[in-house]
Amino acid sequence: MKSVLRASRIGRVLLRYRLDDLLDGTPVERWLRLGRTFVPRASAEIASQPRGARLRLALQELGPIFVKFGQILSTRRDLIPPDIAEELTLLQDRVAPFDGDVARALVEQELGRPIHEAFEQFDTTPLASASIAQVHAATLPGGREVVVKVLRPDIRK
Repeated sequence: MKSVLRASRIGRVLLRYRLDDLLDGTPVERWLRLGRTFVPRASAEIASQPRGARLRLALQELGPIFVKFGQILSTRRDLIPPDIAEELTLLQDRVAPFDGDVARALVEQELGRPIHEAFEQFDTTPLASASIAQVHAATLPGGREVVVKVLRPDIRK
């Protein structure tokens, strides 16, 4: 049942970003066409985006594993059209960060104590953000500067 729900969510995102045309001629096409009646059409803003941008946005919405897939796919210009490959290269280093307060809470949960007990300072603005994690600057008691790599929420799912 879980896999059916996951497939349904993926289908809804593909339809919302008007990516069903990329699957024309595949066995999935019939199911996506059926789903069109149940999924709101893309906004004018989304619909006006080039197909590569729509694919990148959909992969980002679907989560870290899909972003990683997009990163890998961007290197396979023998498999995908140049416009899509070029857009997917943006996933290499331009993944939107998650909220810094969420990062703080995740660190506290992992350490089992308030962040101020582990660090003199923890910057909630990330230094870098990627598909699996992001990096935050922090200062240990005693003044040593460190970076803390925080996995994206729900990455283990």
